[in-house]
Amino acid sequence: MAIKIETLRCFCTVAQTGNLVEAADRLGRTQSAVSMTLKQFEEQLGKKLFEGERKNRLSPLGRQVFDLALKQVRQFDQTVLNIQAAADAEHGLLRIVSVPSVAALVFPKVLNRVSQQYPGLKIELRDTDTQQVLDSLVEGKADIGIASGHHPLNGVQAIPLFKDRFGLVCASDHALAIKPGAPSIKDVTSAPFIRNALCDLIRSDHFHTAISGAEVTVHNTHSLITMVRTGEWVTVLPQTVAAFIPEATTFRPIADLHDQREVYLYVSERSRFQDLTYAFSTYIRSLSLG
Repeated sequence: MAIKIETLRCFCTVAQTGNLVEAADRLGRTQSAVSMTLKQFEEQLGKKLFEGERKNRLSPLGRQVFDLALKQVRQFDQTVLNIQAAADAEHGLLRIVSVPSVAALVFPKVLNRVSQQYPGLKIELRDTDTQQVLDSLVEGKADIGIASGHHPLNGVQAIPLFKDRFGLVCASDHALAIKPGAPSIKDVTSAPFIRNALCDLIRSDHFHTAISGAEVTVHNTHSLITMVRTGEWVTVLPQTVAAFIPEATTFRPIADLHDQREVYLYVSERSRFQDLTYAFSTYIRSLSLG
């Protein structure tokens, strides 16, 4: 079954807007042309994608198709942008994706090196979570990735970069911030505790047992720190992450938690500009991090 990308784009636009008029306006097509495209798509599938004629409610199949189609449309559009960027990159193109805490350490130095030694080089820098870093490498959207943990990927070299220990992060005036001596896991988890995604990298069974009752999980680091700064909550983060949090917060080692986050450098073996990729991966390895 051959389905054109523009058919998927048309369907997704109608599903997002909920009506043919606005969808047609966004697509730069006539309403009748959009309606015909949807009709042909449903005939091709042999089932309805919308309930009723108003196009404001997806059928059960329509919801599944929408999720799948939207991913494909976005991936296609990104591929077109990547192709155009590569074509425009007369002196090369370098794409680096990193977890935010390490991006703050690496990106300024990489940009400085580019400006001094690689005039005319096109560079794309993006910070995101570990899963998105890995996805970008697998999908060919990044040449170099920096992520937490070791994740074997086909066609991508994984190189240990640095380690940093986990510890308590709380408001500077929190009781645990001024408590004499290093706090224990029990101290930390007895306070109102916020779990975050990086906690999954900790291997200590004692720690995971202690946080099993945590009712709040926050994935966004900015939101997490905002809640911690109120003084009502505490969390556990790697020390490198804590280095970039506001002065109103404090990082303290935990006496009975010795786990460290392992940060890896991921280098694509399929980059278009392989010499550049290896040159900058070597440079990043030479930096003093962690």
